[in-house]
Amino acid sequence: MDHATVLALYDRDLREGLRPDGPGARVERAGNVVRHVGRSARDWNGVVWSALEADDADAAIAEQVARFGALGHPFEWKLYGHDRPADLGRRLAAAGFTPEPEETLMVGEIADLDLDAVLPEGVRLHTVTDEAGVDLMVAAHRRAFGTDHDELRHRVLAQLAEAPDTLVAVVALAGAEPVCAGRIELLPGTRFAGLFGGGTAEEWRGRGIYRALVAHRARVAADRGYRYLHVDASSESRPILERLGFAALTTTTPYVHEH
Repeated sequence: MDHATVLALYDRDLREGLRPDGPGARVERAGNVVRHVGRSARDWNGVVWSALEADDADAAIAEQVARFGALGHPFEWKLYGHDRPADLGRRLAAAGFTPEPEETLMVGEIADLDLDAVLPEGVRLHTVTDEAGVDLMVAAHRRAFGTDHDELRHRVLAQLAEAPDTLVAVVALAGAEPVCAGRIELLPGTRFAGLFGGGTAEEWRGRGIYRALVAHRARVAADRGYRYLHVDASSESRPILERLGFAALTTTTPYVHEH
């Protein structure tokens, strides 16, 4: 896989050529900025692509703050390591944004991935199709990450109801106990399917569950005709993904503005 070529495809397909990722959402293009606007503050709102220079970056940042402020939506500026200008992160911080932990954008060509994975004995995958399944997924995330996931619950329920073909979510169950969950976003018209979630309850880590969830979702994407998988990987998941055949292409840091 040619890393520079695939990164350029990623930028074109999923950032500059962004499509709405949920029911009622819209994409707005304002000069050299592309932003995603949800229908409420509970949806994902943010800037996903920009092509700025040192002399216009501050004005563009102020414009986004004003736009989302008028809507009453907190939002995220998703900053990638190759975005310009080089000091864009500093400028965002000066404008009131708070950086969250840096992650690594990893991409794998599905045909080249090592998808040989087996779940531990007694663990099975359950496909999420209804509210009860979403509650299991949220419970798994709460156990893995220790944080509230009400906004995720809202988004997944809306997507299952209004655009079910764009999402597959699964929960790993040990008996009736949710121990891991992940979803795959399947946006039409792109070559990339996105992996999200995958956190595992602490006492179940190191047993291959995360790897099995990646393999399962990769097969779903391949069956739907996607060529690549992309993941914003934490430092914990990056080594697993590298062993599966994913490559690190750049970094990504969410800068959050709460108004």
